[in-house]
Amino acid sequence: MMQGEAKGRTVTVFCGAHLGRDVRYLQAIQSLGAGLARAGVRIAYGGGSVGLMGALADAALANGGEVLGIVPHFMVQSERLHPGITEVEVTDSLHTRKQRMFEVADGFVSMPGGIGTLDETVEVITWRQLGLHEKPIFLCDVAGSASPVLRAIEAAISRGFAPPEVRDLFQVTGDVSVVVERVRALASAPPATANRL
Repeated sequence: MMQGEAKGRTVTVFCGAHLGRDVRYLQAIQSLGAGLARAGVRIAYGGGSVGLMGALADAALANGGEVLGIVPHFMVQSERLHPGITEVEVTDSLHTRKQRMFEVADGFVSMPGGIGTLDETVEVITWRQLGLHEKPIFLCDVAGSASPVLRAIEAAISRGFAPPEVRDLFQVTGDVSVVVERVRALASAPPATANRL
């Protein structure tokens, strides 16, 4: 682990296996990977070498960071497992992968991505709402990429299916540097105590 204020901390990053159509997505994920590496924060992610996932790992590794890839056995080929990451865990199922991504994390960062990213993001928010954990969740709204999930949450609130306090379960910012600084601050905070999954 690199020297840094957040030594010993791991953040799970959810992001796409494609690059998307806006160059700002790539720029943001590269900034995140580099920033977390420089802060001494280990990254856990889906293990792929393509799309935003691959760019995240490449940026972190280029800046001396540690990267843990967690991938289910049936996706090793389809996600093109990154050959250069620090550590790989191959799980027996997608559910086990998501469980491991949760277990190793001190916090979560949701970046632009597709249905899988949406699923993972909503799941960790739901688990926090249910009191199963107290780990921080950061939604990085790059060029409006977080709008769909935020609209869905607001719709649930407005229709009476979720309390307004759901908004307090996560933090939203469009600035990657803000995400990095907030993750860095995890070093001075005690580990979250609730973890009942």
